[in-house]
Amino acid sequence: MAFSRGPKEPLPEVETNVWSCTNDDCQGWMRESFSFAKQPECPLCQSDMKQEVRILPDLE
Repeated sequence: MAFSRGPKEPLPEVETNVWSCTNDDCQGWMRESFSFAKQPECPLCQSDMKQEVRILPDLE
């Protein structure tokens, strides 16, 4: 069996609700659907997070 390393078909991108870290020095974010908390804290720096919408590959 051979594995191709050629170009793959791109995943469709959709508007996705995410939580984004409010700390300007941190790049932390997570998909809203991957969070179990009603108001999560950043897993990297423990700062508050705010809701945003980003264009991301569709995982569903």
